Amino acid sequence: MSQKQLVLRHLCETAKVSYSGYHAWCQAAPLRALREKKDFEDYLKIAEIFYKKDQKAGWRSILMDLETPMNHKKIRRLMRKYALQVKIRRANPYRNLQKATQEHRTAPNLLARKFKETSPSKVLLTDITYLKYGNGQKAYLSAVKDLASREILAYHISSTLHMNIIFKTLDMLELNFNSEGQSKTLIHSDQGFHYTNPEYQLRVKKMALTQSMSRRGNCIDNAPMESFFGHFKDEVNYSTSSSLVELRLVIGNYIHHYNTNRRQWSLQKMTPVEYRSHLLA
Repeated sequence: MSQKQLVLRHLCETAKVSYSGYHAWCQAAPLRALREKKDFEDYLKIAEIFYKKDQKAGWRSILMDLETPMNHKKIRRLMRKYALQVKIRRANPYRNLQKATQEHRTAPNLLARKFKETSPSKVLLTDITYLKYGNGQKAYLSAVKDLASREILAYHISSTLHMNIIFKTLDMLELNFNSEGQSKTLIHSDQGFHYTNPEYQLRVKKMALTQSMSRRGNCIDNAPMESFFGHFKDEVNYSTSSSLVELRLVIGNYIHHYNTNRRQWSLQKMTPVEYRSHLLA
């Protein structure tokens, strides 16, 4: 046995590695190099989508946008390997602003977290979120979402939380939603003072909608609506808006994109508008 072999054996014993295993590892070096090259090529494809979406694209979003198919496990592995970490949104700090007075009435939780709806216009979800923009300014976004198709049917942006924000949202909903022929269409919200307000409840009743409300302080009961607000805040750089007019334009463009261009994994990789047509067909 040569001096070199003796040294190698000694080093393998010190490192607690078998001599035959070391030789097998050396022989596999070209194959490892090939794998590394392929990994890096695939990483570049993933990174292009990841950074194009401002580091807010998860593996599902990347998988749907890749031109050539790639196994989802590989995408997740490469994102870990090359430290592509998705920006995580913070929990929504919106809370009820005041307790309901005696004239305000809550409604039962008829939805009861039954989020797997397959008929469009059967269950509507609504909520309000706050948005900080410009130089410390604050605005509020009210929206209505179809549970089955995930489509945003109505929305309104306001600089205040006056009841008008809800009534303007309902005005838009009346234009975009026809409840005729829909038996007991639900509109589900939290127990915020807007939704317990007698005027709102009367307006909803005239639209032939049945009210449903989450349990007090339980945002999970309206999770799909919260999810939309979360994705919006993840994907839109609205805070740089210098005015309410600009903010409204940014939000309007995103909602149009969300409804007509943004494919979703849970909608069989379709957009909300495409999925609604698919369900109706």
